[in-house]
Amino acid sequence: MKTQVTSTELYLPKVRSVLSNGLTLIVSRREGAPITAAQLMMRGGSSLDPVGQEGLAWLVGQLADQGTNQHDEAQLATRLEPCGGGLAGNQSGLSGYVAGEHWKVLLETLLEVARHSAYPNDPVRRQQQRLQARLRVAQENPQTQAAQRFLRLIYGKHWLGRPSHGTAETIGALDPKDLLTHHRNNWGPDRAILSICGDVDPAAVKRLVQRLTRGWERVGPVNKTKARFPKGGNRLDAFRKSRDQVHVFLGHLGVRRSNPDWATLVVMDHILGSGPGFTARITKRLRDEQGLAYSVYADIHSSAGRLPGRFRAYIGTSPQHVHTAVGGFLEEMRRIQNETVSKAELDLARDYLVGSFPLGFERASQRAAYLVSAEVHGHADDHLAVLPRVFASVTAKMVRDVARKHLQPDHCCLSASGPVTRRELTLALAQ
Repeated sequence: MKTQVTSTELYLPKVRSVLSNGLTLIVSRREGAPITAAQLMMRGGSSLDPVGQEGLAWLVGQLADQGTNQHDEAQLATRLEPCGGGLAGNQSGLSGYVAGEHWKVLLETLLEVARHSAYPNDPVRRQQQRLQARLRVAQENPQTQAAQRFLRLIYGKHWLGRPSHGTAETIGALDPKDLLTHHRNNWGPDRAILSICGDVDPAAVKRLVQRLTRGWERVGPVNKTKARFPKGGNRLDAFRKSRDQVHVFLGHLGVRRSNPDWATLVVMDHILGSGPGFTARITKRLRDEQGLAYSVYADIHSSAGRLPGRFRAYIGTSPQHVHTAVGGFLEEMRRIQNETVSKAELDLARDYLVGSFPLGFERASQRAAYLVSAEVHGHADDHLAVLPRVFASVTAKMVRDVARKHLQPDHCCLSASGPVTRRELTLALAQ
């Protein structure tokens, strides 16, 4: 029996337009919304970081609000704070929010920062020092080290295998002029997707954005190269550190978001390793039954993007339990490939996904982010209405079929940090 979709179908109204300068604008009106949120994505992101300058795109976004040609950092903050708003950036662009009626202030500030960030020397240097200190701490963190080494095992020399936030060394070597040059060369309207969600008039938003972006020069499309990743196989890495706990990551190259099996993989993940509470098999086995750890999970769908994500299973456990934990991961991967999941497991996963689905779109910021994502991935206008029905239609046979197709227990990479050796990992993976 299939899960019944009884909740009201989710639909985000939107008005999409492409301006004459190439900027893609998506406006979603939500009458009575107390908050207006905006998301500005710049295509390229961390893929534009030169080798040896990892973290450049991230720093450009992080420090874009340190001052423009018209206003310094304090003046920018003063514009938004009285309106209950804020602005933040990362390697993908900018996001911001305000109390609903002040949406014009939000767009004026966000687009001024996007167009005219100046990266003044003293503020940038201060922020670099602060971020360097954080990165030094992170570089000594065993879990961070294991996670980054896992990415290198999966992606090799591809930019996805490099630290998107850089290292203390690469961030420290950057000059404010490097940030300004990157911004000028890569932040242009023809690479921008701007979404805004709130109690706004789409026509008024478009007129304002057209005025605010007049004269903004195009920078040209992002140069694309064919993605090349290491061939599948058993590879491992260990970061030796004296700690009470070992952080373990196991997995392999995953799927793109456009993969037609993606929705079925979401259901599979909830049964295997990412379901809520104590429902997922890996969680029940390693945490509840064997008591190996509190934090444990596994999934393949959440990292899927325009490029392949990864299947990733994680556990933090004591050194004597590493072999058992890795064995548990591999055995559960094989079990979901070879045994049909139970009706109770399937119903629980489908009911949870269908019932909780609307909760991911309650906030204006979540809606604005989704509108950008939908543009990037080419989702149809009825995508949010269709997806819960797809979850509800997944069968036990479909779960087994996608597990056989996409899980690779015999070709996994293994990364761990803590009091563990490569020999111990080799023995664990060999099982």
